[in-house]
Amino acid sequence: MSIIRRLPIVTGISAIYVFVAMQIMISSASGMTQQIVAIVNEDVISGSDLDKRMHLIVASSGLPDTDEVRQKLAQQVLNGLINEMLMIQESKKFGINVSKEEIEAAFVQIAQQNNLKPEQFLKMLKKGGIDPHTMYDQLKAQVAWSKVIQVKLRPRVVVSKRDIDDTLERIRSKIGTTEYLTAEIYLPIETPKEEGRVRNLAQQLVREIKSGKASFFKLAQQFSQSAGSMNGGDRGWVNETQLPKELLSEISKLKKNQVSDPIKTSDGYHILFLRDKRTLKEDTVPSRQQVEYNIGSQRMDKLQRRYLMDIRSSSFIEIRMK
Repeated sequence: MSIIRRLPIVTGISAIYVFVAMQIMISSASGMTQQIVAIVNEDVISGSDLDKRMHLIVASSGLPDTDEVRQKLAQQVLNGLINEMLMIQESKKFGINVSKEEIEAAFVQIAQQNNLKPEQFLKMLKKGGIDPHTMYDQLKAQVAWSKVIQVKLRPRVVVSKRDIDDTLERIRSKIGTTEYLTAEIYLPIETPKEEGRVRNLAQQLVREIKSGKASFFKLAQQFSQSAGSMNGGDRGWVNETQLPKELLSEISKLKKNQVSDPIKTSDGYHILFLRDKRTLKEDTVPSRQQVEYNIGSQRMDKLQRRYLMDIRSSSFIEIRMK
C-alpha cells in the first residue's frame, strides 16, 4: 500500500509532536524510517511513495535507471504526486468517490494500450519489481480529477453554433496552408526558479527519445501536462495558423517521425513529434462535430489547468526533499 497518510489538522507546538509521531508511525508500518518529502495540506508524501513512483515511471517509459536520470526526474515526479494529492483532496470536497471497479477499468485501458491483457500487464509490473498499487494510486487520482472536472468545469464550457461557424469559416479561408499531425510533451514552468530544472528535464527526455532508449508516447503519458497526455500527447491535425510562432518555427523544420529539441515559450517547454503533414484541402476540412469537440477540449484544458494552479496556490505545500 502507498505510504500516504493524513495528518490531523493542528497548529503550533502540537504540530511538531504530530510530525514526529507521523515519522514513527511510518517507520513502524514499513520496518524502516522513511523521510517525509512533502506535506500537502493535511496529507504527507513519503520517500517510499516517491521511490515507487520513480520506479514505475522509469520502467514504463524506458528511461535508463541511473542516478543522473533519477536526480533530474525527482522534482517533476514529486510535483506530479503533489498534484495528484490535490486532485484527490478536491474530489473529497465534492463528495466524489472512485470505486475499485473504475480503477480496474482504467487499468484495463492502460493494459490495452500496451497490447496486453490485464493479467499479463499485472504480471509484467510485478516481474519488473513495480508495486501495482503505485499505478492504482495514479489511476485513482486521474479518475477522481476527471469527475471533478465534469462536476465543476464541464457546465462552464459552452460551444455555440456561432463558435463552430466562425471556426469553420476561418479554416476554409486557410485552404492551401499546411497542417501538421503532431504529438506533444508540455512541461510547464510554474515559478521562475523552476526554469532551469524544467529545461534540464526537457533536454534529458529529448536525448532519450532521439537515442531510441525511450518512447515519446510513453514519456508523454507520464510527464506531459497538456491535453491528450494520456493518449501519448496526441494533438491531432493542427493548422500552421493555429501554432504559436515558436512552435511553428521548429515543427516546420521537422521531417515525418522526427522529434524537436525543447522549445521554450512564455509558460513552459514543449517537445513536438511530427507524425505527418499535409496541405489543407476542402475534403480535409473537419466536420462540425469535430470542430465542436476540438473547441470544447481546448477550453476545458485551459480551465482545468488554471483550476489546478489555483488549488495549488491556495494550498499549504511544504517540500522537504533536498
